Amino acid sequence: MKTRKIYLLFSDTGTLLTRTINLYTKTTLNHASIALDRQLNHVYSFGRKRPSNPFIAGFIKENLQTPFFNNTKCAVYRLTISEREYQLLQQRIMVMEASKHLYRYNLLGLFGVMLNKELERDNAYFCSQFVADLLEECGAYHIEKPTCLIKPQDLREWHELELIYQGDLRSYPYFSSRSKTTIAEKWNRSNVKLG
Repeated sequence: MKTRKIYLLFSDTGTLLTRTINLYTKTTLNHASIALDRQLNHVYSFGRKRPSNPFIAGFIKENLQTPFFNNTKCAVYRLTISEREYQLLQQRIMVMEASKHLYRYNLLGLFGVMLNKELERDNAYFCSQFVADLLEECGAYHIEKPTCLIKPQDLREWHELELIYQGDLRSYPYFSSRSKTTIAEKWNRSNVKLG
């Protein structure tokens, strides 16, 4: 049977909101994303639509090349799934991306996690709920716990995952050389404008 690789990215951008979440959870890397490629060019999650405003959030395709991610710590895990599971996953992401205006961030659901109470809402997700739900829908993830109660730490402890990198995101070894150049060029241009 043909298989495919997908990647789960767990990250910590070091923002005030992230530090607050870390204090509450007593862990780090509290943001979960799913990537369809090892180079992390196609990364999806529920999070900030505008880096400067944590309260405007929803379905996003993350651009890890932006300055918002410059000081990000991360862990990247590889997951092997079947070709059929991959196709279902990819189709679901494409449908969500085409209608992303219909989706919102499930802030209320975060309180449900804190209280261990299921608070599912239509078309609303927080990051780890989104990743778990996608994997469950395509048949790759099976767990008794409802996806609306899944925390990033629950996903990271999943025995199917294989850690391939942990450290600074900008040092991730599988970024293409073009991506590294792009990051350097953007950084240089932004420094020139500020200087």
